[in-house]
Amino acid sequence: MNLALVTGSTGFLGSLLVRKLLSRGVRVRALARPSRDVSAEFPPGAEGVLADIRDAGALTRAVDGCDTVFHTAAIVSFRNSGRREQLEVNAGGTRNVVAACLKAGVGRLVHTSSVATVGRRTDGFLADEDTEFNWPSSLTYRWSKHLAELEVLEGVSRGLDAVIVNPSVMIGPGDRYVHGGQLVRDAVRGRLIAYTRGGMNLVSVEDVAEGHLRAAEAGRSGCRYILGGVNLTHREAFHFVTGIVGGRPPVVNVPRPAVMAVARVMEFVASVAGVEPFITPDLVAGAGSFQWFSTARARAELSWHPLSLEKSIRDAYIWYRERNIL
Repeated sequence: MNLALVTGSTGFLGSLLVRKLLSRGVRVRALARPSRDVSAEFPPGAEGVLADIRDAGALTRAVDGCDTVFHTAAIVSFRNSGRREQLEVNAGGTRNVVAACLKAGVGRLVHTSSVATVGRRTDGFLADEDTEFNWPSSLTYRWSKHLAELEVLEGVSRGLDAVIVNPSVMIGPGDRYVHGGQLVRDAVRGRLIAYTRGGMNLVSVEDVAEGHLRAAEAGRSGCRYILGGVNLTHREAFHFVTGIVGGRPPVVNVPRPAVMAVARVMEFVASVAGVEPFITPDLVAGAGSFQWFSTARARAELSWHPLSLEKSIRDAYIWYRERNIL
């Protein structure tokens, strides 16, 4: 790798990836949205570029001269509103990234997808990269990321060397927009006392960033690689997080219909009040199911082995506490 472009470079994963690339002596072109002044957030040593991935011309200029592109930019939201923008950025923006890479002759594209694009299994087996997408298109985030993957695979059919990585729920320091880190904040606030049937997979953001680098080096073009950590029931996950950062452990098992009813009410109330909802129907769509994943392919083909999740949770807690955003 000589010159790498990182989209979403000021985000949770993207900023860490930029730092890791720089530490390895790779020249980095860090791309971020021009909606606000983010120049101070670019790591020292990176070439900062302000461009919107929906702007095909600006993106083509940003990609020019790069041999590797890490596409981490996306809107991660589970609100009912904003569907159009999410589709434009996540699917349409990826289409522009693919086109720019093909035009510039980029050697490799590593596309950050999500386990949200992996189908749900009901037979008790772990889902893997070959589990077909079977979520309804009404779930905007999942649908937009699924469409983005299709754009990448279309690029592969046209000669693009591209790899797709699918992280699970990421936790670690630096999660300014509080996605996976919401578990940490909810634990401290005593919100994890209730749980529902089913499970999730948690992974360290450090491991995910390392998985991106290994995918760039050893991934097979056109392949997906699930970057997951630990499969836990919701009750186990809540116990695990509260045991590390404090807070009340879960004690109440809530049926899925009740969870969905609360989510609908919360989303409506939040929309009226103009605030971010605590939970939404999209966010809890998988409630009651075990969203557990196999990482066998990433381990075997990328020699990728996730490290301690406990340290990442503790580091995230310290990071939030130091910034008074718990």
